[in-house]
Amino acid sequence: MDLAPEELQFLRIPDILRESISIPKRSPKTFYLITVALIFPLSFAILAHSLFTHPILAQLQSPNDDPSQTPHEWTLLLVIQFCYLIFLFAFSLLSTAAVVFTVASIYTSKPVSFSSTISAIPKVFKRLFITFLWVSLLMFAYNLVFVLGLVMMIIAIDTHSTFLFFFALIVLLVLFLVVHVYITALWHLASVVSVLEPVYGFAAMKKSYELLKGRIKYAAFLVFVYLTCCGVIAGIFSAVVVHGRGHYGVFTRIVIGGFLVGVLVIVNLVGLLVQSVFYYVCKSYHHQGIDKIALHDHLGGYLGEYVPLKSSVQMENLDV
Repeated sequence: MDLAPEELQFLRIPDILRESISIPKRSPKTFYLITVALIFPLSFAILAHSLFTHPILAQLQSPNDDPSQTPHEWTLLLVIQFCYLIFLFAFSLLSTAAVVFTVASIYTSKPVSFSSTISAIPKVFKRLFITFLWVSLLMFAYNLVFVLGLVMMIIAIDTHSTFLFFFALIVLLVLFLVVHVYITALWHLASVVSVLEPVYGFAAMKKSYELLKGRIKYAAFLVFVYLTCCGVIAGIFSAVVVHGRGHYGVFTRIVIGGFLVGVLVIVNLVGLLVQSVFYYVCKSYHHQGIDKIALHDHLGGYLGEYVPLKSSVQMENLDV
């Protein structure tokens, strides 16, 4: 990002995307290793886990299924899902930590390498984990309301209530298109805050909420596009690779599956880069100057480097 901090507030969505895509050129080897070691396993797991769960679900739904094997199949399904969620959670936070730390290092002209990024991850991971726990509480409340909406829709279908059906439909659409997208934007920005500022958990969520003011339309659009891309990729993968055995040959499914994993890797990498750049855009929009020296020292603290006592790592209302 060669622009002055005060100029970042004027970036539009195409500009944000352009800036994000150009960042890996500053340290191609580092981003290549991050992509291979962290983002690729994450993307592969997101798509490939259905290959393991689909046969089990099909067997459970089959009328010819042996009842004596049902407990074993359910246990296997739950174990796979549990391992998948742990893997997804871990690599999602690891990828976020690695990309945000690397982008910030480039922004402050700090030497960048894959080894330094990996060395910083343990301390960054702890902060992201605490923030994730707070976001999980918010997501739990959201999912509870979403389930109530589904129950209303089921009741409306059973009772043939047109009014209740459309009411439940509107509730579900609002929850997904507004609440879900907003919570996702809040989470992504809070993750960046947790890495780059001396706050995390609820404080990071509060900071994220403040930063989103005035830029929520941008955030909503970016998150919606990201979720849509992921949904389309997952849908095609499910239709062709998972359920397309009778219509597509093995070679065709392998090629298409590999291509879709590659596309998802790119989408996830760009998404992580965008959320990093968007943080600086929001800071600039609210005229919160970013002290690059303080940020440089803050990043060095993750690596066990000496941090001057005069630096409070406070990155608000400072002149660059």
